[in-house]
Amino acid sequence: MSILPIETPAAPISEPPSLVWRRIRRNPLSFTALCVIIAIAFMALFAPLVAPYSPDATDAGSALQSVSWQHWLGTDLYGRDQLSRIIYAARVDLSVAFAATAAAVAVGALLGAVVGYRGGWVDNVAMRAVDAVMAFPAFVLAMGITAAMGNSTGNVAIAISITQIPAYLRLIRGEMLRVREMEYADAARTVGNPAWRIVLVHLLPNCLPPLIVQATLAMGFALLTMASLSFIGLGIQPPQSEWGVMTAEGASHIVTGEWWLFLFPGLAIMITVLAFNLVGDGLRDFLDPRMRGIR
Repeated sequence: MSILPIETPAAPISEPPSLVWRRIRRNPLSFTALCVIIAIAFMALFAPLVAPYSPDATDAGSALQSVSWQHWLGTDLYGRDQLSRIIYAARVDLSVAFAATAAAVAVGALLGAVVGYRGGWVDNVAMRAVDAVMAFPAFVLAMGITAAMGNSTGNVAIAISITQIPAYLRLIRGEMLRVREMEYADAARTVGNPAWRIVLVHLLPNCLPPLIVQATLAMGFALLTMASLSFIGLGIQPPQSEWGVMTAEGASHIVTGEWWLFLFPGLAIMITVLAFNLVGDGLRDFLDPRMRGIR
């Protein structure tokens, strides 16, 4: 996965709430996307209270019903309510994407910080290993890992995180090469701080802004990867509700006219991924020091 071309972003400084709100209003699209993500997360968290039906409740008499007041997004082949299944599927998709991204950020940032600060042969060996991993397309690598480990929810999260780790490692390694030559890094070494404290306390926090932006964008990539794996049968397995599985089940009914079976799960994937991308774009502008002088 490619790294965003962010130019030397610095750690966020303390700013008055009025200035923060002014910057948010200057990018209403990203703010709207953030509200969409919060709404989806809220529905996923309180799915038992929000969903009108149980996601696994079948009703043969209501099978393949189109959009109606009783079933706002229609029903599937087994009479299950599409809206309820989409809401419950958000739990699985968001939790796996968040877990995979969080694990990749933690491992990639730690390894990148050590590699970038140490340099020398450690840097050369680590970067050649990263180049070898990134030589494989991320989705193909995730397919291979999932097929080898099994398609449980935990294994899918591990496979996605492995494909993301090299991007964070390279990003933090590049930032660490820059900040380790700063004056405050020299001061920390002069007063006798151990290497681990210099890396984790003094240098790594100043590398976090680009990492936050990359992680936000990677959430969308993780969602797409998970949905794609489920679509081809290597991800979450039915009858569990998941957007990729629902899209795959609905694809077989396209020719028979049941358009709602694949349209609404596909829209859920598209809207969520687009929202994460827009939020990442807004964060890049918000954390970019070049934007601090704009009022």
